[in-house]
Amino acid sequence: MSISIPKRLCVCLCRSQVQCLTTIWRFSRTPRLVEFFQGTLAHITDSEIDTVRIFDTTLRDGEQSPRTSFSYDEKRDIAATLDEMGTHVIEAGFPVNSDAEFESVSDIASATETTICGLARVVDTDVEAALDSGVGLVHVFVSTSDVQLADSMHASQEEAVDRAVSAVERVKDAGVEVMFSPMDATRTDGEFLSEILEAVDDAGVDWVNIPDTCGVGTPTRFARLIRKVRAHTDAQIDVHAHDDFGLATANALAGFEAGAAQAQVSVNGIGERAGNAAFEEVVMAAESLYDVDTGIDTTRITEVSRLIENASNIPVPGNKPVVGQNAFSHESGIHAAGVIENTDTFEPGVMTPEMVGAKREFVLGKHTGTHSVRKRLEESGFAPTDEEVRTVTRQIKDYGAEKERVTIDVLTRFARENGVDRKKAARSDNDDDGHDDTRPDNSNSTDSDPDHGEVRI
Repeated sequence: MSISIPKRLCVCLCRSQVQCLTTIWRFSRTPRLVEFFQGTLAHITDSEIDTVRIFDTTLRDGEQSPRTSFSYDEKRDIAATLDEMGTHVIEAGFPVNSDAEFESVSDIASATETTICGLARVVDTDVEAALDSGVGLVHVFVSTSDVQLADSMHASQEEAVDRAVSAVERVKDAGVEVMFSPMDATRTDGEFLSEILEAVDDAGVDWVNIPDTCGVGTPTRFARLIRKVRAHTDAQIDVHAHDDFGLATANALAGFEAGAAQAQVSVNGIGERAGNAAFEEVVMAAESLYDVDTGIDTTRITEVSRLIENASNIPVPGNKPVVGQNAFSHESGIHAAGVIENTDTFEPGVMTPEMVGAKREFVLGKHTGTHSVRKRLEESGFAPTDEEVRTVTRQIKDYGAEKERVTIDVLTRFARENGVDRKKAARSDNDDDGHDDTRPDNSNSTDSDPDHGEVRI
């Protein structure tokens, strides 16, 4: 569902909300037209995706990451942050799992504005616990692949269909929105998948989730599956991709291109085994590459990523897209010089650090060039000559080649050893590329990484 309003009203209504049963719909922002640079993407004029809704499962599937457990307070903080960011659905947990789980799901449901979801097997006690917790959406699931039916659920296909229909009907009778998942859909016999989807559709299911439970889907095949599913249900389609082969985000986006309205994601991509499609990757790809308004406050993405990193004890890799330490960092001389001149030279252009609440950083090390060294020396209060910059740069390269970290103390020592004047040169109000330094561009910010000690600009 989408709501179209005149552009002249967007300014005053951009933060308004419309409540429809248990689902909050937010007015769309004025379209932020993405201008691709000359090249393979320049011909794109229309997005392949119309709607992107975000179903966050960090508190459920994310917490199922091995060796991960969130405290009650952490769950409340995470849910509050996701709610404030505009996340459409938050799967708060598995209510029947324990008294503590039931309590946290119930408290989150009563404290948030967005739709809160509770997970349930197609078992009466699970469904009743989810309903009793007060969630606005009950997510029921049953195994459908031959291997899981035989060796996990120990049930026949007929039993799976009967239990699925019964669970959906119970939730509908309670007046609550219901989602159904045929678990392991990408390894399920096609005819049986169609049969069970048609059965729950006849029972009045609101959402059908298609999970790539074991991460074996590929974008083209997954999109083909979603198109097939559309022919067997009138429900809205949601997708759930796992990252066993590094394809979760690509598969989620392929699902959207094929007509899915919503994707299940987790912050930092945490979850079972290799994890899920990452919240930050799906959101930013939708916003920046497809020009789709997700309704998410993207400026808090780095904040929520750090929150999950600390609570889950799962470190974010430095090269992680969008939220990794190196996502907007530059050390190579050619790249750094280009970015100092114009950030679009060696960054996507359609996604900036400011858009996700991050900072652009220039790291000094083995690959550093003179542009970064001059910039850092000047911002540290030195007025180096061209020859002094070249000399200090050579020292930094040699130092970095020995796998040593270039800290502020090291940079200052090199400057003093070479007699670099400590007197700060007068600076104009404009930087070298003619932009005012007061602009919200973090390329001029300076700090020292507390963990690694690199000099970062």
